[in-house]
Amino acid sequence: MRLHVHQWGSGPRVVLVHGVLLGGREAWRAQRPLAERWTLLAPDRLGHGKSPEGVQDFEVDAELIAEQVLDEPAHLVGLSYGAIVAMLAAARRPEMVRTLTVVEPPAAGVIRGHEVVDAWDAELRQLLAGSLEDPREVFKVFFPLAGVPLPIPDPVPETLRRGARAMTGMRPPGDAELPLDALASAGFPMLVITGGHRREYEIIADAIADRTGAVRDRVTGMGHLVPDVGEPFNARLESFLNHAE
Repeated sequence: MRLHVHQWGSGPRVVLVHGVLLGGREAWRAQRPLAERWTLLAPDRLGHGKSPEGVQDFEVDAELIAEQVLDEPAHLVGLSYGAIVAMLAAARRPEMVRTLTVVEPPAAGVIRGHEVVDAWDAELRQLLAGSLEDPREVFKVFFPLAGVPLPIPDPVPETLRRGARAMTGMRPPGDAELPLDALASAGFPMLVITGGHRREYEIIADAIADRTGAVRDRVTGMGHLVPDVGEPFNARLESFLNHAE
């Protein structure tokens, strides 16, 4: 299963791992200006974009990213489900990771037993266990649950339809057992960003930062779609990358 990888720009390598629904090209459109100074590599995870069909599984995705994309040292950035994938991939090949940035990982397992996070995780599991045949019905539940501050498009474009199909059989993000101790001792700088819109993401991000020693920040304005704010996110990310460089 060979992942398709979109590539733009030149300079130090930055691997961008997308979340649910949108593939690499669409999820990171607002980061294109960074291609003036960085080589951006945006893989399509299985079931998205130009990559083969496949069930979304953070372990499988992490293995593919680690083996196929982290073949040279790079800065690694992950959004949402892709942030979980990025953390697992970084633990597999820490020698290839210059920095790790994770944006709103829905990793409920890191704070299991917290009433607020557990209830949110249960809602997501209920969605994934139900019928996912009608994309618009899926989005009616998923958008507010994830914190996507956008109207549901009508008609639904094929990119989003494929993303919705890829949710069928998706391994719940709350099942992820993140190697936080390994990340803490890996030696590369780590940044955890949230969008300041849902308490659940803030609690999870705080727990990850506390256990790994990561820098903790917020970039507000687009809910869960933090990179879509454009320049404020790009400036914060680039500052972090430049400091490591």
